[in-house]
Amino acid sequence: MISGNKLQAAFWNTLPVAILIAVGGFLWSAQGPAAATAIPLPDPVVDQQTAGDEPQTAVIAGGCFWGIQAVFQHTKGVQVALSGYSGGMKTNPTYEEVSTGRTGHAEAVQIKYNPREISYGQILKIFFSVAHDPTQLDRQGPDTGTQYRSAIFYSSDEQKKIAEAYIAQLGQAGVFTSPIVTKVGQLAAFYPAESYHQDYAIKHPTQPYIAIHDLPKVDNLKRLFPNLYQATPVTVAAR
Repeated sequence: MISGNKLQAAFWNTLPVAILIAVGGFLWSAQGPAAATAIPLPDPVVDQQTAGDEPQTAVIAGGCFWGIQAVFQHTKGVQVALSGYSGGMKTNPTYEEVSTGRTGHAEAVQIKYNPREISYGQILKIFFSVAHDPTQLDRQGPDTGTQYRSAIFYSSDEQKKIAEAYIAQLGQAGVFTSPIVTKVGQLAAFYPAESYHQDYAIKHPTQPYIAIHDLPKVDNLKRLFPNLYQATPVTVAAR
């Protein structure tokens, strides 16, 4: 089931596969990071100082959660990546409610990870480099609305410090041609999305929306982060 701005995906479902393969890369590069144009970024100067044995949690938002979930499902050290909603007023919102843009929520992904294998700063580096375009305001590619905004929801003072420092570092380095619009705010709640949204890119790899807009992100992860890429994804269904 697809609602909201993802109804545009229905158009792509009407096109022959050969046409999609031929024009997919061009369309993606016109609307978001393409496999050839993902941006290599510097490591965060400020990062986690200690790595305990307890799993850590990060919550980020940057467009459709299908693609961001897919990226981190293929990232070493990630134990689970869960699609959901954060940043709004309504308790336990539905996808249809969030898609109206009136709940204040963003499509978000909750990432539980092993800090001995990957740091919070490295997660943010992947987030800014291949998972989304942090210079697009209230949109990502063909999806528009505040529910597709770029945001980092911190759950500790350390996470806030790392996120704000990295945004400032990237801004000073001038790695993006436009200003970063990512908002950093305290995490109030995370609500898991409906089951049909979980593992979506893994379950529907040939769906045109996924093939054009999300699978290139996973390809970018493999290309730019070979030491952090894992071919076999961690899935919600396997938990």
